[in-house]
Amino acid sequence: MDKVIALAQRLQANIGKVIVGKEEETELLLTALLAGGHVLLEDVPGTGKTLLAKSLAASLSLGFQRIQFTPDLLPSDLTGSHYYNQKDGEFHFRPGPLFTQIVLADEINRATPRTQSSLLECMDERQISVEGITMPLERPFLVMATQNPIDNQGTFPLPEAQMDRFMIKMRLGYPTAGEGVEILKRTLGEGGGTSVIAPVASAAEVLEAQRLCEEVRVSGDLLGYIVALAEATREHPETALGVSPRGTQVLLRASKALAALRGRSFVLPDDIKQLLVPVCAHRLVPKRRYGVQEQTAERLLLDIAAKVPVPSEEGVEGGVR
Repeated sequence: MDKVIALAQRLQANIGKVIVGKEEETELLLTALLAGGHVLLEDVPGTGKTLLAKSLAASLSLGFQRIQFTPDLLPSDLTGSHYYNQKDGEFHFRPGPLFTQIVLADEINRATPRTQSSLLECMDERQISVEGITMPLERPFLVMATQNPIDNQGTFPLPEAQMDRFMIKMRLGYPTAGEGVEILKRTLGEGGGTSVIAPVASAAEVLEAQRLCEEVRVSGDLLGYIVALAEATREHPETALGVSPRGTQVLLRASKALAALRGRSFVLPDDIKQLLVPVCAHRLVPKRRYGVQEQTAERLLLDIAAKVPVPSEEGVEGGVR
């Protein structure tokens, strides 16, 4: 796992030139990247959502497109369309901005549901279909989306099917007092933003790290633990919709990537417990009478994690890949 650790350290150090603090959030972002997942950054304006996403993109030698989502954005604006060339009398395809490797979908909830749904195929299957023609996307492929949970005017909440395509949903939160001072010091200095960082990793290195993460072992007891957690969400009296089988698959992949980031070739129960909320909270639908959905989902998962028996760490170094 030395290659994975070295790659993660380079990326974290590079992102740290722009982002003050937020080490745990950066680790979650890298976990999604190495597990082949997508990330939804949700927080109030000014907390660094877009800057964090752009910092990761600037640290990688990959194709990058930023798309500002608005109500008038059409699906063809994302996927591309055919146009008629008068010179040769034929139709040609003009690729949209989704034909890249890293997509920043800024304020994704401002686009209409029809436009949002155009992301489903590319996020899940790494391909785009236009007028009956299916075209594969270059790998690695990562979608990082941002949204503001406070401002609901002129927005379209993401449906469960769209939310389910994101491996991790996280909030950045406000900086500490010390971090706030450091941010102001950097503001007074020269330069700033992603202009101060250069790429430190190639596509080949990311793909190799993803392959190594797939080789991380998971014991049979831990597979049962993941299933038990999911079943507990479905059977909980406060839950209208629990974690699906796809959710358990995503939690497994993310746990393997996190273990690799921490230099291990095997998953521990703590890896699963740490990722339970960021991976599963947005897949849970609590019954409305129990309060704010997001806060309730997180509370339910923490309650479930405390009650479901944790397997012994003995023998976790074995297992399946």
